[in-house]
Amino acid sequence: MVDAVLFDFSGTLFRLEEDASWFDGVHDSNGVAVDGAGAAELMRRMTAPVGETVEFDDVTRHAWRNRDLDPALHRQAYLHVLAESGITAQTHAESIYGRVIDADSWTPYPDTEAVLEMLARDSVRVGVLSNIAFDIRPAFQARGLDRYVDEFVLSFEVGHVKPQPDIFRHAVAALGVDASRTLMVGDSVEADGAAQEIGCLFALVDPVPTAERPDALLAALSQYGIR
Repeated sequence: MVDAVLFDFSGTLFRLEEDASWFDGVHDSNGVAVDGAGAAELMRRMTAPVGETVEFDDVTRHAWRNRDLDPALHRQAYLHVLAESGITAQTHAESIYGRVIDADSWTPYPDTEAVLEMLARDSVRVGVLSNIAFDIRPAFQARGLDRYVDEFVLSFEVGHVKPQPDIFRHAVAALGVDASRTLMVGDSVEADGAAQEIGCLFALVDPVPTAERPDALLAALSQYGIR
C-alpha cells in the first residue's frame, strides 16, 4: 500500500535537545541565569512548528512567517524570539542561535536509524520534508543515515513551506511515486497533516524528548503494514 514515506525532521526524526553547557554564563535581561525549565522553554519557543510563541511587530512577524524560506529572515526571526524571551545580550543570543542551526546539536530519536534501515531494506522510497532554513543533510551524514534518504525537500531550497500543497507535490514528484501510495509522518497535524490534501496518508508522532519516545516511528509505520 505504501511505496514511499516522507518524514518531517524536527520533532519527528530528530529533536533539538538543549545541553546545559549551551547556557553557561547566559542570563536574561533581569540578570537571572538561564537553566533548567528556562532553557527548556526557550527551546520550545525556538522549535514550535506553527503559531507565534512571542510578541511580534509587522517587521518581525514577516520574518517569522517567512523564516523557513530565507536564512536571513530565519536569523532575524529567531534572534527576535530570543530577545523577547529575555536574552538581550547579543553574544548570548548569537551563541544560542548558532546551536539551532548546527547539525551536531540535533539528536535522532531512538528508532530513527532502525526505521530508515527497514525502509531501505524493503525498497520503500524515503524523503525528508522539512520547513527549515539551513541544510540538515550534515546531521544525517554524521551518523551514516544519509544513505537511507532518497530526497531531501527543504523549504528554503524549493521555495514552498508546509502546509502549502506544492511542497508535498514537489516531494512526491522528486521520489517518482503516487501521492495515494505515500505516507507522511510528522509531529504537526496542521503542517504535516496537510499532505492529505494531495492524497497522501498521514501518521502523527509526538515531539516529546527522545528518551520518552523509543519507538513511535516504528509504531506509526506499523499502522500501514510496514514492519
